[in-house]
Amino acid sequence: MSVTPKSSSPASGLTHFDAQGQAHMVDVSAKAATHRVAVAEGWIRMLPATLQVISQGSAKKGDVIGIARIAAIQAAKRTAELIPLCHPLPLTRVAAEFEIDETATRIACRVTAETLGPTGVEMEALTAVQIGLLTIYDMCKAIDRGMVIEGVRLLEKHGGKSGSFVADTAG
Repeated sequence: MSVTPKSSSPASGLTHFDAQGQAHMVDVSAKAATHRVAVAEGWIRMLPATLQVISQGSAKKGDVIGIARIAAIQAAKRTAELIPLCHPLPLTRVAAEFEIDETATRIACRVTAETLGPTGVEMEALTAVQIGLLTIYDMCKAIDRGMVIEGVRLLEKHGGKSGSFVADTAG
């Protein structure tokens, strides 16, 4: 079952729908180009033995974290190709950081994306986190098909008309 909003009045907050309820790409031509930053995070849980293989760099497919970092950066650059109504952006910076947590047997991924433009980079940061974590899954699935990706969320965004957003740290 598909649900389409009847209108996109400013009160609805759904900017990707026109007055007839049809999906459209938001016109950002009148918006000022400002410095915009978004930070997203997520993690992948796995068996302790899988984490050990990654930590020791002994995975058969190579440097899991290094390849996941490149995949995350590449994903940020290609987000507009994956998300239908997302604007292509000239990214000025994408940084992907991975942290191994042996106690929780997981790897955290945090991505910071930046641009100078008329629209934000939240989707780029979120897409990069997902693809970085999926790359870890892909490289290690032969030894652990039970890995779980979780906790993917926007941590903060800055810039633009709507200003800043910082997620609740308890989330």
